[in-house]
Amino acid sequence: TIFHAVASTSYRSGNLTGTHKPWAECSVQIGANEIHLVDLPGLPSLRRLDGADLESLKYLLWGDQRPLVTRHEDSNPPTPFSRPDILVHVIDASMLGSSLELTMEFAELGLPIVVALNMMDEARRKGIIIDVDRLAARLGVPVIPVVALKGHGLPELFDQVIETAQQAVCPLQQELPGALQPWLQRMQQVLRRPLDNSDIHAAFSLPATLLYMHMLERDPYFMAEMADHFPCLLPDIERLHQQAATVLPRPLAVEIEADRHQRAASLFESVTSVRHKPAPGWDERLDMIFLHPHWGLIGSLTVFAAVLFMVFEVSKALDAVSAARLAEMIAGWQPDTLTGVIGRAISDGLIGLIGIVIPYMLPLVLMLVMLEESGIMHRIAFVVDRFFHAIGLHGKVAVPFLLGLGCNVPAIAATRGLTNSRDRVVSSLLITFVPCSARSAVVLALGAKYLGAAGVFALFLLSMLVIAGLGRLLSRRYPALSPGIIQEIPAYAWPQWQSVTSATWQRTRDILTIVTPLLVGGSIVLALMQYAGFDTWVNMALLPVTGWMLGLPAALGVPILFGVLRKELSLVMIYQALGTFEVGQVLSSTQIATFLVFLLFYIPCISTFAVMLKVIGRKEALFSIALSIGIALMTAVAVRLLLTVSSPLI
Repeated sequence: TIFHAVASTSYRSGNLTGTHKPWAECSVQIGANEIHLVDLPGLPSLRRLDGADLESLKYLLWGDQRPLVTRHEDSNPPTPFSRPDILVHVIDASMLGSSLELTMEFAELGLPIVVALNMMDEARRKGIIIDVDRLAARLGVPVIPVVALKGHGLPELFDQVIETAQQAVCPLQQELPGALQPWLQRMQQVLRRPLDNSDIHAAFSLPATLLYMHMLERDPYFMAEMADHFPCLLPDIERLHQQAATVLPRPLAVEIEADRHQRAASLFESVTSVRHKPAPGWDERLDMIFLHPHWGLIGSLTVFAAVLFMVFEVSKALDAVSAARLAEMIAGWQPDTLTGVIGRAISDGLIGLIGIVIPYMLPLVLMLVMLEESGIMHRIAFVVDRFFHAIGLHGKVAVPFLLGLGCNVPAIAATRGLTNSRDRVVSSLLITFVPCSARSAVVLALGAKYLGAAGVFALFLLSMLVIAGLGRLLSRRYPALSPGIIQEIPAYAWPQWQSVTSATWQRTRDILTIVTPLLVGGSIVLALMQYAGFDTWVNMALLPVTGWMLGLPAALGVPILFGVLRKELSLVMIYQALGTFEVGQVLSSTQIATFLVFLLFYIPCISTFAVMLKVIGRKEALFSIALSIGIALMTAVAVRLLLTVSSPLI
């Protein structure tokens, strides 16, 4: 992206208020000028927004201030920054036609705008020739061609940003056609009507044209604010729409949207030409596989199998030179004093952390980020969406599920973007069974070492089968039809190292701030419990589950219990409870497989439960816990029995 191409190594980031959609901010030195660059999630439009998209719009309108009509909302602004002085609209040049409508809407914001035509090389490769000067003249804004991945055009872009911001010249207003102009004028008359001690424009603090257009297109958010703060105007606005319905062939909002679409299409045709398209390249040939109705799923499974194999091979090498050597160094340390016990517990916790993060979690997260940066993950989401159709889920569900491979918390938070509450509940319940990077790291740490590549792949395949079967059952519990969605698939791109490392750090930095204290603290607690003999009572209480049902040593009761905090904590405490880092010397392969299956499905970590309380409510969150315990016990017991019966035959 343009932001990562110019951002320094240290930049601030956070989430838009009340959402898990990220913003990022950095300072950039442009000659003698220093600018503050804020990167926001993309917007589909300025109309009918909700969730994170609405928070992005609020930032563009008001920055860190709150106008009168929004004082009843959350006191925190969307971001901690003032309203921008200038807007840089980044457009994918290879998909220019679908972006011009938004550019026309941005003209209503009353902000200076510079259009960055990114991915110009991709547009040329597709045979699309863009007349940049003509496009700039028609829009009334500077248009700069850019190839951000290669750094082409970035100096020219930011020089133009400085110049345009200093001149404070706003873009040309896009006029409505003659048939719609009278309705705009009537709306102006309605909203300019004198009110007692109230100024409607000051209350909304919006550019006049933008407020008129929101009322003409019946934007739900702004109509609701109008009804709350100026109810006396609502009958006149509704009457205007009723009058328009008797004159126009379609509702006024639909007519305006259709006109904007037609003007954008006409503009696109007037500034572009298409030359003879060359023979299909490697990317199109790849899409013939990834986007194929049948081969696409096989291609997606092949990609994930390749990722697991690469992580498997890399992990073995890293584990041999990191945690394994450290474990050997302290193997002979058997303290008998309280201070020594605590010291050994801290050492065990840190070595266990290193043994999970460096060999397993970092390579896995790094590979997932590279899949996203390359565009492959979007294609997998497109193909996997067909799988969700089969279990009664549609639309935006595939993206949160793929996010769950990294962490279930942002994945469940992302379901807030689903307008259908039934989809939000069902997808949140199913996401808790998606193996996050923490659970995957534990599976790789134990499974790769003692079950082999085939065993690890079988565990992940089992999780897919459980999700599929459970999805069918939940669709019966929550019957409803879900709307589809048109997915936009970006072009392939080589992952850029700076962007990949930055995203990897953002997803794993909680290890330092949250996981490390939990792992070390949990290790100390277990050591003290063992020192005082209290762990025996806890293990005996859990024996019906650990021993009778799962066939595991009683000593694993406490580690399984503490896994509710973080799944990584279970593995570290297993090492400590068994008194060795060589688990295979104490547990059989059947016991290891049973434990890993139980770990894959039982209660999600406490952070996941907390976000579920916010997204789907207490009742469904508690149902999720009961469901996960039941599924974990049933699958683990089934695997144990299957392996026990089949082991004499192997």
